[in-house]
Amino acid sequence: MPRMKKKSDAGRLVWSSEHGRICSTCRKPQAQCRCAGAKKLAPRQESDGIVRVRREKKGRGGKVATTITGLPGDEAALKAIAKKLKQRCGVGGSVKDWVVVIQGDRVDDVVAALSADGHTVKKAGG
Repeated sequence: MPRMKKKSDAGRLVWSSEHGRICSTCRKPQAQCRCAGAKKLAPRQESDGIVRVRREKKGRGGKVATTITGLPGDEAALKAIAKKLKQRCGVGGSVKDWVVVIQGDRVDDVVAALSADGHTVKKAGG
């Protein structure tokens, strides 16, 4: 079967079954992309060993979210902790740039869960 290629009106390669998605900036396959258009995990900041939990509303369209910073571990460990917290609180959430985001105002629930797991937890913000 021949390889499929799709070209836009401008004639540049947008998608190829040979390489998958192509970066729009450098026109390389996304796996080989090194430009600013590639999704990369931000470097992790050093932690002081304290997990900080705060309620945020700014920049979220008026919706409230609980953010957790300072958790130890790699990306997989953060995703596992986020999954456990989402199940305990019964809400959605995600991990982005080493920050666990739980939907809604669940600060007290998250602090209780993380303290029970043995983390040193502080409520941050007002």
